[in-house]
Amino acid sequence: MNLKFFGEVYVTLLVIVDPPGMVPVFLALTGTMPPKARIKAGTQAVLLALGVIVGFAVAGQTLLDYLHVKLPALQGAGGLLLVLVALQLLTGKTDGPEEQGGTSNVALVPIGTPLLAGPGAIVATMLFVRRADGFTDYVLVGVAILLVMFTVWLVLRFSGVIVALLRPAGIEVLTRIAGLLLAAIAVQLIADAVAAFVELYTASS
Repeated sequence: MNLKFFGEVYVTLLVIVDPPGMVPVFLALTGTMPPKARIKAGTQAVLLALGVIVGFAVAGQTLLDYLHVKLPALQGAGGLLLVLVALQLLTGKTDGPEEQGGTSNVALVPIGTPLLAGPGAIVATMLFVRRADGFTDYVLVGVAILLVMFTVWLVLRFSGVIVALLRPAGIEVLTRIAGLLLAAIAVQLIADAVAAFVELYTASS
């Protein structure tokens, strides 16, 4: 069993997903929800992210090739989606849970994807699958993904403690800060996508 490879997959994905960094955005989007609804949103987001990452690990490259989509395009699309969410957080024009029809919208987009299952996590997973040598390595990649998602779930599950400490006024401030951070992440994703496209087409010409 290649424990070094397993550790590399786990640490890399954990750093990319960044559970502590997810907490401000998660609380900004779910801070006004009842505790049970917030826990449900976190669980749905993690399950969706797990499904997306595993799906791309198994058939991601085949799907992108079939659709004639390059990885930078996926990255840029994720960045544009995050820009829209960041603007909502910064302006305070986010829909409440009732207007969204429950927790599912917030859990699926943007928490589940592209925040948890974003371009970075997807690309890293696809690269690790390419490096895998035999069935055992594939199993190690799968177990590492499960452990990362379980870690994320634990962090989101107990984020309610932070909500109780911050109170509504603190949540309002945190929402604005999260919007600014999310906007920065979005701009970085788009910039990286543009740079990758330039490098891609420069190398092919």
